[in-house]
Amino acid sequence: MAEAKIAPSVGSVGDSYDNALAETINGLFKAEVIHRREPWRSFDAVEYATLEWVDTGVVEETPEFNNRRLLEPIGNIPPAAAEANFYAAMERSDMAA
Repeated sequence: MAEAKIAPSVGSVGDSYDNALAETINGLFKAEVIHRREPWRSFDAVEYATLEWVDTGVVEETPEFNNRRLLEPIGNIPPAAAEANFYAAMERSDMAA
């Protein structure tokens, strides 16, 4: 980054707690997208892979981040399924009332 004269947007030397969530997401992104699929042919290829990964609804394929990632705290189901279950339960409770 120094060679390109780009300043980091998060994090500082010796301070790992300033933005722990962002650092976690950045680490996952690098491990699951950037390093797994390199070498990249173009910036556009990286951008498209990023759109797939973060589940923006831009791509037709099943995005990985919210629809495939199983999370233990929510019952080993993907976040998208947990959200659908939540709203279905809310709808059922509204009908019962």
